[in-house]
Amino acid sequence: MSTRPSVSPAAATLPEMPLPEWLVLTILAQQPAHGFAVVQLTAPGGELGRIWQVPKAVIYRAIGRLLDAELIAPEATEVGPGPQRTVYGATPRGREAADWWLGAPVAHVREIRSAFLLKLALLDRAGADPSGLLRAQRATLEPIARAIETSLAGSTGFDATLLAWRRASAVAALDFLDTIDPQGERTGPAPAP
Repeated sequence: MSTRPSVSPAAATLPEMPLPEWLVLTILAQQPAHGFAVVQLTAPGGELGRIWQVPKAVIYRAIGRLLDAELIAPEATEVGPGPQRTVYGATPRGREAADWWLGAPVAHVREIRSAFLLKLALLDRAGADPSGLLRAQRATLEPIARAIETSLAGSTGFDATLLAWRRASAVAALDFLDTIDPQGERTGPAPAP
């Protein structure tokens, strides 16, 4: 599943990328690191792993794909007691892509738990203001919640059950945004509870 948001001119030439690649790219755009450092961040006890865990093999595969796409490049080699480690950093195009992805809202309510929380954590790590992302996310979620509410009224059977679940998830996501950004601007009325 791709979490690539709607295309901007800066990102129009980017390859289709899954969440682990966006995550690795953004980490390396914020600060050059070697693969093992990224693995530690996304491991079960890691700073980002508490949100979404990424297996070691997936991290190294993402690094390979990002190298192939010329979004990251080797910057140095760390020598230590173990094997030498290559330090990677984002290329200018990679930094631009990471900035774009970091500011783009997720397209689906189900991505709030993974991609959106990762974006908030990455913004926090960088000391960046998340208010633009929070506003964009609210603007994306409110029409979804309203459309679900409209569809729910005429549904029956399992469709009604599924729409009720989607509605509850959308309302919870909007409530979450209200909790972390109480000054956020609503673009319309909140869906009925």
